[in-house]
Amino acid sequence: MAGPAIHPVVDEVTQRIAERSRDARGAYLERLDAARDAGRGQAHMMCGNLAHAFAATPLDDKARVIEGARNIGIVTAYNDMLSAHQPFEDYPKLIRETARELGAWAQVAGGVPAMCDGVTQGQTGMELSLWSRDVIAMATGVALSHDVFDAAICLGVCDKIVPGLLIGALTFGHLPVVFAAAGPMPTGLPNEEKARVRTEYAEGKVGRDALMQAESRSYHSAGTCTFYGTANSNQMMMEAMGLHVPGAAFVNPGGPLRAALTRRATSLALEAAGDDARAMGRLIDARAIVNAMVALLATGGSTNHTIHIPAFAKAAGYTVLWEDFSALSAVTPQLTRIYPNGYADINHFHAAGGTPFVMRELIAAGLAHSDIATVTGEGLAAYAREPVLKDGELVWRDPPAETLDRDVLRPADDPFQAEGGLRVLDGPLGRAVIKISAVAPEDRVIEAPAAVFEDQETLREAIRTRALDRDVVAVVRFQGPRANGMPELHGLTPALSGLRARGRKVGLVTDGRMSGASGKIAAAIHLSPEGAAGGAIARVRDGDVIRIDSETGRLEIKVDPAEFAAREPAVPDLARNDHGVGRELFAELRRGVGDAESGASLFWGRDQ
Repeated sequence: MAGPAIHPVVDEVTQRIAERSRDARGAYLERLDAARDAGRGQAHMMCGNLAHAFAATPLDDKARVIEGARNIGIVTAYNDMLSAHQPFEDYPKLIRETARELGAWAQVAGGVPAMCDGVTQGQTGMELSLWSRDVIAMATGVALSHDVFDAAICLGVCDKIVPGLLIGALTFGHLPVVFAAAGPMPTGLPNEEKARVRTEYAEGKVGRDALMQAESRSYHSAGTCTFYGTANSNQMMMEAMGLHVPGAAFVNPGGPLRAALTRRATSLALEAAGDDARAMGRLIDARAIVNAMVALLATGGSTNHTIHIPAFAKAAGYTVLWEDFSALSAVTPQLTRIYPNGYADINHFHAAGGTPFVMRELIAAGLAHSDIATVTGEGLAAYAREPVLKDGELVWRDPPAETLDRDVLRPADDPFQAEGGLRVLDGPLGRAVIKISAVAPEDRVIEAPAAVFEDQETLREAIRTRALDRDVVAVVRFQGPRANGMPELHGLTPALSGLRARGRKVGLVTDGRMSGASGKIAAAIHLSPEGAAGGAIARVRDGDVIRIDSETGRLEIKVDPAEFAAREPAVPDLARNDHGVGRELFAELRRGVGDAESGASLFWGRDQ
């Protein structure tokens, strides 16, 4: 399927990213060429090194090694605490079996940590969540550093895991790398009911027993959580960048179709081995990165990716800025309504037409680069078809010509909104992003006195006890990467929604994260510079009038500029973040981390 001419704004943003990144991208490609020329797989290994690499393999695999068979390195984020990753337990066996059938071999090169943000939400352990991304990247580097692989398969789904795997794999960008999905869990408790119980619990109307029952009915089996947060946004982006087997993102775990997709991931990795055009570092170019951004915006995906995309783009030699997201958002129609931007879940979206429908619409509208290289050896058009089994064989067919549920999925010429709903805010408080796809038009501009907090729990308690029961812009500061690792403030959503339900005008300003779950509240998040790095948010006081204007892109404080500049900033008590649940190990990293817009990364810190 050849797409029409690319939309001029999409083309402009793509060219802008490529031009500002010319030197860094050139240096990256030179490193790729040097790694390629040094040799891949066993060909450049000494006999003693190679003997160690296959000492534990069965005899028939050893025979293949001697014959020069290709080897796939598997990097797995398997653990059986994280429901989305539990299905990966059996993947290495299936990949090895498939590789043997194809005359090759495969090994688990290494494992990477995989945190569940659902377990750590509102808990101290969440302060390690963002750090885990860069730890995963380093662990991926260690796994592949044995350098005996012709290709790699990465097994990962969730929030920080896929971006971390991407960053790590891009340092081995001379290899082809296929990402294999696990799929979402079957649908449980309807999202509307789940949201109602959470809000009622935040308001003290129901007890913990009711909350526990609702949560258990929502998160009930193996597979990815079914709301459209960071994990499922990851999978959408893998499709848009051509790193998956086409259409693999949202097929449920288990069953013959999922197994066939994993087998195909193995054969694709072997087909791509030795093909420079399909080396990962060449696939992930400015066009692929823009495709990921557009797909994210078209589906109302997680704001966490305004941090992750700049981080993995840097790993490929590109600099992505928040204004790039904003420019693309202005021309990208919103094609989906998936919780938390609606009440349907990811399974409902998949049944209505799913990812292939979205890719087809974006290509047809000129919003996605259809000419990118992909792991399939074809362009993006391959991802506008859906996988099925026909007489036991994996084949692809066109998605439905029309959406099967217009309340969940729509074509580009009749979207839910004309724009993607992500905007950048600027002003005397700094730069922030705001997601307005679920925010009613009347709530997109708010001006109200500030109430300042230094942790989310204090704010939640103030709302629960009605100590805070007025029109308000809540300011939650010292939540950035340098302060405490930038934990997700997901627990604020039910509390702020409850306050809004009382008829109050509610806004939020924070240097912390809120994923895709800021919901119906005008939330200026990821504010940079953060308070702990001298940002203006540290000088805000209770009662200061703050205006969040997502229509004009302004974040204002109604205080005389001279008076505001003369204020002594509040000093955070960062010592309380230094220990407990492993935080001792990350204290030095907090001091060197970069800001949110540059990816909040250890690799590209404040001085770079």
